[in-house]
Amino acid sequence: MYTIVLALHVFVCILLIVAVLIQSGKGGDLGSALGGGSGSDVFGPGAPANIMTKITTVIAACFLILSLGLALLASNRNSGSILQNYQQSAPAQQSMPQTTTPPTMPPVQGQ
Repeated sequence: MYTIVLALHVFVCILLIVAVLIQSGKGGDLGSALGGGSGSDVFGPGAPANIMTKITTVIAACFLILSLGLALLASNRNSGSILQNYQQSAPAQQSMPQTTTPPTMPPVQGQ
């Protein structure tokens, strides 16, 4: 289930990128973005929503829903970390025999 939702999510991500890149900007050209255009073109009312805007909105909503679904599926998934899986599968190591006297430091020669 997780793999299917993840594959669908990647597909929707690619669709969203393509849909955003296909749309033309509100300013229309680089000159208006850098201050060469009139203020009403850049900050004026937007154009009526065309079909690409509606498609982008639907794809963005799907992206949001799939992102939340993946977060829920990932939190319920009991895979653990790679380090935990390695520690569980590693054979038990035998411990070194304990000595009764701790090692001592050699005496310091006089100054």
